[in-house]
Amino acid sequence: MARQTTVALLYNDIPTSNVVSDAPVDLSPEALGFTPYFDLEEMHAEQEYANIEKALEQAGYRVASFNVKDRFERLFKFMARRNIDVVFNLIEFFHNRPEQEMHVASFFELLQMPYTGAPPLALALCQNKPLAKEILRANDLPTPRSFTVNTMDQFKQRHGLRYPVIVKPACEDGSGGIENASIVSTLEELRARVEFVIEDFKMSALVEEYIDGRELNVAVLGNGEARRALPISEIEFGGMPEHLFKIVSYQAKWEPLHEAYHKTIPSCPADLPKELSERAKEIALGATTALGTRDYARVDMRLNKDGELFILEVNPNPNLSEGTGIARSAEAAKISFSDLLGTIVESALERSHAPAST
Repeated sequence: MARQTTVALLYNDIPTSNVVSDAPVDLSPEALGFTPYFDLEEMHAEQEYANIEKALEQAGYRVASFNVKDRFERLFKFMARRNIDVVFNLIEFFHNRPEQEMHVASFFELLQMPYTGAPPLALALCQNKPLAKEILRANDLPTPRSFTVNTMDQFKQRHGLRYPVIVKPACEDGSGGIENASIVSTLEELRARVEFVIEDFKMSALVEEYIDGRELNVAVLGNGEARRALPISEIEFGGMPEHLFKIVSYQAKWEPLHEAYHKTIPSCPADLPKELSERAKEIALGATTALGTRDYARVDMRLNKDGELFILEVNPNPNLSEGTGIARSAEAAKISFSDLLGTIVESALERSHAPAST
């Protein structure tokens, strides 16, 4: 009898949001009247990972879950003493630094251990937004016009972009640095926001034309000939206050007491003409190919009033919590949560069985 495949479900502590009030806030789906797009503030990370573990077990795997707790020596010891067939990699940062995500994947590469998700290079490229945009452009994939400011000495009054523009930290995750003030309409506002990003985030500022329109998420699943785009999800902003831009800001994701919180509501599948839907999926497949993602990914786009699509970002290893993100698109494709996770695991295992290139 064949031995049951052992999956190491690895994750790291998630930093808690800064809540400025001790007053209880009921953020349950029942109280809100909908299931929010992002994880609820009071939902414990441990419960999310327990749900993933249960789904993997339902898919037929033996699961060893482990929280590395920001300590590499814990991860090393765990990997050394366990008989593991494949890693389900949910580690997104080390010491609250998202740029360390790629180094965790490199560790698995050095161990020659199969693991789920993007390889180190893809993680690095996708996190570096200006570089990712250059690669997309080189592959004739649409993305908003942009430029990058590394230091204020490089700031130029003439830049050629049409206002309004949006200013983003060049290498942040989770909408870090994206807020209502990120969208500016004058040179004075632009200079101030670029300076803020450079000084507060200690990194370059990406300036790109703001695309006013519908926001679409296109999930991509699988590799090679089996790779496909799942039903498209749309982020609806109908409840967003009029004085706020319709964007998925940091506050909309992570600050429960902010007026934008939970005003970004998903609708899946998105109500799109078939031709436009197929075009968005084609673009998503091209973008994930260009940036080298694997197993699963999500491409965020904007659709303007003229029917033009623009890639905002390619997300390798996006959130896999049940009922959110890719899981929602999979459900729309009649793929259960356990089957979704099983597909990702099998994709990683197939790589370990593939013949080495010569």
